[in-house]
Amino acid sequence: MRFLLISMIVLIFASCSYADDFVLVKGGKFLMGSPSSENWRSDDELQHEVTLNDFYISRYEVTQQEYKKLIGDNPSTFRGDNNPVENVTWLEAIEFCNAKSKAENLKPAYEIEGSKVTWDLSADGYRLPTEAEWEYACRAGTSTPFNLEHSIGADEANFYGHYPYEIEENYFSQHKLSTKPGIYRGETVEVGSFAPNKLGLYDMHGNVGEWCWDIYDNYSKEAVTNPAGPSTGTRRVNRGGGWNDFAKNMRSAYRAAAPQERRLYNVGFRLARGVVGTGLISSLASQQTSGTGKKILIAYFTWSGNTQGIAFEIQKQTGAEIFEIEPEKSYSENYNTVLREAQRDQHRHARPKLKNRVKNFDEYDIIMLGYPNWWASIPMPIASFLEEYNFEGKTIMPFCSHGGGRFGQSLTAIAKLAPKAVITEGLSVHYSGGGALKDEVRNWLENNKVEAH
Repeated sequence: MRFLLISMIVLIFASCSYADDFVLVKGGKFLMGSPSSENWRSDDELQHEVTLNDFYISRYEVTQQEYKKLIGDNPSTFRGDNNPVENVTWLEAIEFCNAKSKAENLKPAYEIEGSKVTWDLSADGYRLPTEAEWEYACRAGTSTPFNLEHSIGADEANFYGHYPYEIEENYFSQHKLSTKPGIYRGETVEVGSFAPNKLGLYDMHGNVGEWCWDIYDNYSKEAVTNPAGPSTGTRRVNRGGGWNDFAKNMRSAYRAAAPQERRLYNVGFRLARGVVGTGLISSLASQQTSGTGKKILIAYFTWSGNTQGIAFEIQKQTGAEIFEIEPEKSYSENYNTVLREAQRDQHRHARPKLKNRVKNFDEYDIIMLGYPNWWASIPMPIASFLEEYNFEGKTIMPFCSHGGGRFGQSLTAIAKLAPKAVITEGLSVHYSGGGALKDEVRNWLENNKVEAH
């Protein structure tokens, strides 16, 4: 393993050249994923050997100025010419790649037919990096959780700096942390605002997550060469974490996933080009239809009552049936204690047993799923709920209460646990929402084409 790592470092740095805003990364072998000893790893990070050909990757995330110049529109939530473009779907990122290729008289890498995209490996145009290329470039020869080889801090990346790596289990003993809490900017910043990694690539951790080519699925256990993910599925991979993510979800090996049609305010992309050989790869990732029915269930887990208040407002406006998700063993009523309990359950990937079941679950077409944002993800009773029922063909409309991190990585958790469900635009409410809650709920329902009661 040591020889493999040394070989990778030599291959990367032996012939690393810069042309315009792209870096030529020499191919080689590396261990993709995370070792079982890495703290806060997920089960889908199985470590395996990957061999890659040479490829180019851009130093910076695509900016709003670049995107608007080619596409004529700027969908970003946080405006700034040199800030990364975000709130773009995977398909829109693919379209940008082709538009930039055509503008520079290069052969477009993609043929787009609805939700089916075919990648021409021989094309010299712009494309998204594969998931393996992204991780190889991010690591830049490292095998640690972050490419800095130490726990990342808020002066080194743009993320939810109040929550550095491993704070979850050390929240009340922060002297044990190798990196202390820092600033939370709460928005994107200009690309290149922090030092690059050893390859000269900026913002591989934080600012915005970055769409990759691959459809999400579990890794192969076998050694692979130039992997490009499965040919079918329902989710696309994005990597690196964004401005509102906790450090644990910015690790080099962390995998986020979302439907390719979904816009996310913390996800953008960076570009890649050749050099990958010849042939075609067809990829089809689309959400399943939810059927013609519109029977709605509001299912929610609450602790402080904030999420329950949102659920009641939704019920008031829709007249939908409502169900409270309750674990058999309740969490503590003490705030400090519940913080410990919540992170403990997340760390263990616990599945608390639930007190009650939904009667006639199959009759519902839309599940409005509510929860508080706990440690940047879903509370584990929500995981139990998602695994207890068959969500195939159903639509999930997520809503959450939060203290500043919006959805965190909870949408990724839902996407992975309910891969055959359609996931719509979500509603994140700051604490209880206050006087704005009624309008926020109304707008959310309208955007998702749900009629008010």
